[in-house]
Amino acid sequence: MKKNELIYTDFSEIRKLITDARRRAFKAVNSELINLYWEIGKYISEKIESSQWGNKTIDQLADFIKIKEPNIKGFERRNLYRMKQFYETYKDNEIVTPLVTQLPWTHNLIIFSRCKNSEERKFYLNLTVKEKYTKRELDRQINSGIFERTMLADVKLTTPLREIAPESKSIFRDSYVFEFLELPKVHSESDLKRALILYLKDFIIEIGRDFTFIGQEYRLQVGNSDFFIDLLFFHRELQCLVVFELKIDKFKPEYLGQLEFYLEALDRTVRKTHENPSIGILLCRDKDDEVVEFALNRSLSPALIAEYKTKLIPKEILRQKLNEFYEILEKKE
Repeated sequence: MKKNELIYTDFSEIRKLITDARRRAFKAVNSELINLYWEIGKYISEKIESSQWGNKTIDQLADFIKIKEPNIKGFERRNLYRMKQFYETYKDNEIVTPLVTQLPWTHNLIIFSRCKNSEERKFYLNLTVKEKYTKRELDRQINSGIFERTMLADVKLTTPLREIAPESKSIFRDSYVFEFLELPKVHSESDLKRALILYLKDFIIEIGRDFTFIGQEYRLQVGNSDFFIDLLFFHRELQCLVVFELKIDKFKPEYLGQLEFYLEALDRTVRKTHENPSIGILLCRDKDDEVVEFALNRSLSPALIAEYKTKLIPKEILRQKLNEFYEILEKKE
């Protein structure tokens, strides 16, 4: 390596030290800010609860801060009420309290103002911390009802998939929403594949950030024949290749045979020795759960069948279904 190349390598190391320090500093500042809002919210809440303050006192507080600290923003009447609501929302939940300091204030606002109960708030707090959603991405996930869809999901896995990756039940879903594709009601598999690649970032947000894209129409050679996998990914947590095969119609049992063939070919010719067996997802426009269960029951491959929607399911419908689901559980108990 030449001297100049060595110097630039050194420079890159210095740059990494700077960016890492800035990232840690931002996290520390954000944590302190959230803690500050928590303490202010607690103070206001306790004063009002003890009848020492009336609601108009918050207006006076906002005016007082504006006069005394004119250069400090974020302490207007509306935001002070939000701090009070923030504290009152989480004060009795020790499990989620550490999570809120890991997220920006805007993310916290979205979650505690839009979620209906503690279970839903905890779900989105955990998911946002894990997936590192932007404000827009978090808003989209709430709009798409990912909480309700996850709670209602009945993910059916083959026995091999349950054995090699028990955590798959929490990673994969039986239904995905691709409203961002803006596909017409009638579309081809090529249209679907092309749109998913065009909106790959949104696709990965929907399926999970641990997926790393490898390629489309991924070529497999078996004997003298060539075969092409629709979409191939690698999953970092599961440490395995993941096949997405796309079907624009209702699931048919014969589709599973094609998927199993691809998994066998991948494991024999592509999978590295340190990687786990490949997993296959058959993504269909629709599916009959009983047919899926029968088809997967004797399958020897780690696979699952999921369906996709091209339109958002109204939140009201999802919440109604979830409430019905909870009622059924209560009756069983």
